[in-house]
Amino acid sequence: MNDNPKILSTEEFEKRFGTAFVPDEEPRELDPETMNGESWARIPTPVGWRILVRPYSGAAISKGGIHLAKSGTAKEALATVIAKVLKVGPQAYADHKKFGTEPWCKEGDWVVIGKYAGARFRLYFDTGENPEVRMINDDEVIGRILDPDDVRTL
Repeated sequence: MNDNPKILSTEEFEKRFGTAFVPDEEPRELDPETMNGESWARIPTPVGWRILVRPYSGAAISKGGIHLAKSGTAKEALATVIAKVLKVGPQAYADHKKFGTEPWCKEGDWVVIGKYAGARFRLYFDTGENPEVRMINDDEVIGRILDPDDVRTL
């Protein structure tokens, strides 16, 4: 038995398994601290009371160490109710009669949203990444959570 398995290139993996997804590649988060300033500036800025969120796509590796197919994690992302807040519009939670004095969420929070909430679209970068994001209204946030893996969709 070989203790040092060969790491396949993207091309070799695609020939063997019919997909360009390489399990060793983890999807990168859209985060201003990990992206250069120009890339972060190209991400849409919500206006008014809107919030830009990125749906949680789930883990790429199961708890048992099995690499999950990209198609499966893509379906999970489509139906997810969990999202990370990327940017908050300038008037979000400004109506204190409706929301109280504390905002329901802030940038970097994990939130629960409606399954079909918001306008969905993809971002395209020179790196080949094309993450889905959603633009939601401030009142479409249902709750906050600490860990996105604590919640599963039905």
